[in-house]
Amino acid sequence: MDNATATIDPKEAAHFGALAADWWDPTGSSAMLHKLNPVRLAFIRDAIDAHFGTDSRTRRPLSGKRALDAGCGAGLLCEPLARLGAAVTGVDAAPQNIAAARAHAEAMGLDAAITYRQGELDGLGLGSFDLVCSLEVIEHVADKALFLGQLAAALAPGGLMVLSCPNRTLRSRAMLVEAAERLGQVPRGTHDWKQFVTPGELRELAAGAGLALGEPRGIAWSPASGLRLSDDLSLNYIVTAHKA
Repeated sequence: MDNATATIDPKEAAHFGALAADWWDPTGSSAMLHKLNPVRLAFIRDAIDAHFGTDSRTRRPLSGKRALDAGCGAGLLCEPLARLGAAVTGVDAAPQNIAAARAHAEAMGLDAAITYRQGELDGLGLGSFDLVCSLEVIEHVADKALFLGQLAAALAPGGLMVLSCPNRTLRSRAMLVEAAERLGQVPRGTHDWKQFVTPGELRELAAGAGLALGEPRGIAWSPASGLRLSDDLSLNYIVTAHKA
């Protein structure tokens, strides 16, 4: 695939690939993701029940459904989706992440439920999915519009998409870039504030890909409560989408 049609940024892939061995350590370089994951999963579970009409008490609401995690890292979202009953495919730009994801899934006895692939999403011939997730990824891709188009192409008719992204605000620059990286909460070089996407920008990108966004929910942080879903979108937000 030539550079004109590529969404993978080689520098970003190398940065995250270098962190692969540490990805599953909740006290390591990906500690913030481990804290963020339960918040994102709560939103995703509510979205699944609302969209597919499943009972919130059902342990495996994704039984019989295919789920894609685009930009899966070492599988922090793929494994919970598999436990919710989905046949999961995780795709990532970094081969080191895919190797770490496969090893962890095998150790957890989930390797039969999860398929991991490395490369450009639209070059892998994966078919369509009932659930498409891409969390904290769009700010790292080389071509945002093309990436949203690839996600839309992977979404089955009647399917559900979930996206999340840091918002490009002065508060996010102060907290997610300057403070978090300086204090070692996330590895240095993880965030380029200029690449963060506002909710309005994401809505426009989604519309260009034939998607309609729901109402975003903020992911806020406070010393007392930690990370939580909120009406405050200034740091980070998560949102559903479906084919328009």
